[in-house]
Amino acid sequence: MICPFCKADNDSVIDSREADAGAAVRRRRECNQCKRRFTTYERFERADRLVVVKRDGTRVPFNAANVLRGIVAACGKRAISEERKAEMVGEVEDELNREFEREVSSEEIGRRVAARLRATDDIAYIRFASEHKNFRRVEEIAQAVQEVLESPKDLPDQTKLFE
Repeated sequence: MICPFCKADNDSVIDSREADAGAAVRRRRECNQCKRRFTTYERFERADRLVVVKRDGTRVPFNAANVLRGIVAACGKRAISEERKAEMVGEVEDELNREFEREVSSEEIGRRVAARLRATDDIAYIRFASEHKNFRRVEEIAQAVQEVLESPKDLPDQTKLFE
């Protein structure tokens, strides 16, 4: 690894441990030149990346940062931790990689993000849904709010009885 401080390519690994529930390895390193310490992460990278089919038919590589950007925008200043936001992105990405081989629609990604926001925070869910569902009238927003008020939240480990 190249030292981020002195740019030397000579370091030692001091400590290694599991991170992100086994999805990554965290390594604590010390530069042998300047003696400063820094942390690196090793993560599995999929060779067969998912492609997102957008509403207009264009295809772009899946980018978790775009999903996170949507979640952050929906959450605004709500009391939702950065860890929970990143966790939602990871959950959606893992699900998509398990269930889709090559392509996934942006609508499907939006549905999965919306479900997680609904379970986390109603206001963030409504904000996200207003963009994802492309509301054009106040009545559509009012209907979405009414649905939130009338329907119980899905519990995290609850299996769906009916689809």
